[in-house]
Amino acid sequence: MRPSRAGIAGAVALCAALGAVPGAPAAAVSSVPVPARMADTGGGTQLITARAPRASSTRGTVTWWDRRADGRWAKAGSAPARFGAKGLVEGARRVQGTNTTPTGLYGLPFAFGNAAAPTGTSVPYRPVRRTSWWCQDNDSRSYNRWTQPRPRDCRAAESEHLADYPAQYAHALVIGFNYHRPVRGRGAGIFLHVNGRGATAGCVSVPRTDMRRILRWVRPGRSPHIAIGTDGGATALTRY
Repeated sequence: MRPSRAGIAGAVALCAALGAVPGAPAAAVSSVPVPARMADTGGGTQLITARAPRASSTRGTVTWWDRRADGRWAKAGSAPARFGAKGLVEGARRVQGTNTTPTGLYGLPFAFGNAAAPTGTSVPYRPVRRTSWWCQDNDSRSYNRWTQPRPRDCRAAESEHLADYPAQYAHALVIGFNYHRPVRGRGAGIFLHVNGRGATAGCVSVPRTDMRRILRWVRPGRSPHIAIGTDGGATALTRY
């Protein structure tokens, strides 16, 4: 999967656009699909948008879209979403451990889960084992990577033991934030996963039924991406 423009530019935030199109009536703007108002959608024909009303929000909406042969975007589904307990922040400015969800446009490298992949899943799907970890140790060569087993230079206290989260990680898609060229201290382990009891530590979460729908929908050959952002302000796409 090719890196997104956000990845090339150091995870410069490219968020879902909900702002006005200059000179267009408000009613006309609202009828235009969100991807059609974005400066970059990753170049593929599938896109997930994760939208929050404002940067301080912990709730919003995840919508998944298909680009048709005529170039138009059509909504394939939507679900209520949860974001980081401290809201959202521009991906390039995010600091690890702040419980914020990074805004931006990212690829979706692979999926994983404590439960079996839903029938029809075509994205690469890794089953979680007792030896499965996500390394978040800034001093490790495996920083922001799935490891199985956990390497010696990756401290358990600085990593996630994926089997310890059977509900949230029943199913998950890796969000390619800080993934292709990891910057130490920016953050690791950002996923689209199943809801827990409340806001997340920085991921995006949806109900389990909807997560399963998304996994059945994603097609790697269509270069799917996820765009995370707000309805306006400093983290809206209209800035870029």
